[in-house]
Amino acid sequence: MTMQSKVTQLHGLRWQWHGRVALVHLARPDRRNALDLGTLQSLETVQRDARDAGAVMLAGDGTVFCAGADLSGVGEDEFHGALNTVLRGFTKMPCPVLAFAHGAALGAGTQLLVASDLRMTTHECVTAIPAAKLGLVVHHWTVERLARELSWPVARAMLLAAQSYTGEQLHRIGAVHRLGTFDDALAWATELCDLAPLTLAGHKVSLEALAGEPSVDELVIAARAAALASADAIEGRKAFAEKRSPKFLGS
Repeated sequence: MTMQSKVTQLHGLRWQWHGRVALVHLARPDRRNALDLGTLQSLETVQRDARDAGAVMLAGDGTVFCAGADLSGVGEDEFHGALNTVLRGFTKMPCPVLAFAHGAALGAGTQLLVASDLRMTTHECVTAIPAAKLGLVVHHWTVERLARELSWPVARAMLLAAQSYTGEQLHRIGAVHRLGTFDDALAWATELCDLAPLTLAGHKVSLEALAGEPSVDELVIAARAAALASADAIEGRKAFAEKRSPKFLGS
C-alpha cells in the first residue's frame, strides 16, 4: 500500500505526498480553479518544496481542471509575470511533471498543460486559449510552447481561430499522451517514480535545452503591449463578465 502524508493547504491549492509523488490539486472549485496571484505563489512554494519528488502530478478539484486566469485585485503585469515564472518553474524541476485534466483546461489551464512534461486527460476534456475572444495577446513563451507541445497546426488554430480541442482529439495526434481517469494518472505518476531519477533529470534538461528560449524582437513585444493596453482588451473582459459577445474595434 502506498503511504500518503498529511495534506498541506495553501492558498488556492492543497498538496500531499503519495509515496514519492507530489500530488497537487488546484482547489478553488467555486472559481472553477482559475489561477489567481495567490495560487501562483502557492505553486511556486510547491515547486521549491517538492524538488526531491519522483514525479509531480497536477490535478483539479470539482468539475474542471482550470478555467483560466483570475486577475481580481492584481495588476496584469504582476499576474502575468508570476504566471510565466510558475510555468517555467515546472520545466526546471528535475522530475517529470504530469498534468491530469478533466472537464475544461482553458487559457491558463492549457498553459499548465503545455508546461508539463506529460499530459493525461479525459476523452471529453476541453482545451483552448480564448485570448482572441478577450482582446489579449498571450506571452511569447506560451506561443512557442504551444507550437512545440501541441503542434504548429493546433497552436495556429487555438491562437488565430480561438478553436478548442478535446482531449481525445489531442490524443490522436500525440499531444496528449494518455486518456484516462484520475486514478489512471496517479498510477502512471507512481510508475514514473520507479525510473532512474538521474536519467529522467538528464533527459529533461536535454529536452528543455532543445526548446531553448523563444526569439523575441521589438515587434512581438510591441504587439503584445498594444493589445494589453487597447480598448478591445477592456471590451473583451467586460463582455466576458456580462456573458455577451464582444464588439471589437481594433483599437
